[in-house]
Amino acid sequence: MHDEGGNGDGSGAGAGLPTGGMDQAFLALERELTVLLRRARAKSGEMARAVHPDLESAAYGLLARLDEAGRLRATELAAYIGVGKATMSRQLRALEHLGLIAREPDPADGRAWLVHLTDEGRARFRAVRDARRVAYVRQLAGWDRDEVAELARLLHQLNRGADG
Repeated sequence: MHDEGGNGDGSGAGAGLPTGGMDQAFLALERELTVLLRRARAKSGEMARAVHPDLESAAYGLLARLDEAGRLRATELAAYIGVGKATMSRQLRALEHLGLIAREPDPADGRAWLVHLTDEGRARFRAVRDARRVAYVRQLAGWDRDEVAELARLLHQLNRGADG
């Protein structure tokens, strides 16, 4: 009798999961992503504190998005990061209090506000980002440039798939 991914008791728990060699590939992926994410969370905290000692690690991603996109509504940031409006409002208030972001009325809708990096926020963020990129170059110095590009492409593909 062949078990179709169940737990062997016929209950079907785990049904639909790949079997055999594919199980090992997905287990290896899960293991490596777990290590990567654990390290990324720790590094994000370090980078946030380098921008400002009182900055929460989760806020670093907001600064990165604002640096990339420019002025955005809080709702756009919340959707991009994947958090609720209340969480986003709290994080934006903290960033504004630290002088890293500013708000201005949205000219397209007087009821809405646009958020953007202050000059100080941009300078602090970019200094930390640039130092991080130097560390990546050093860490991946033995890699072929095509491998680095392929890793970036695959991570982009994975991140794009996480949106849905």
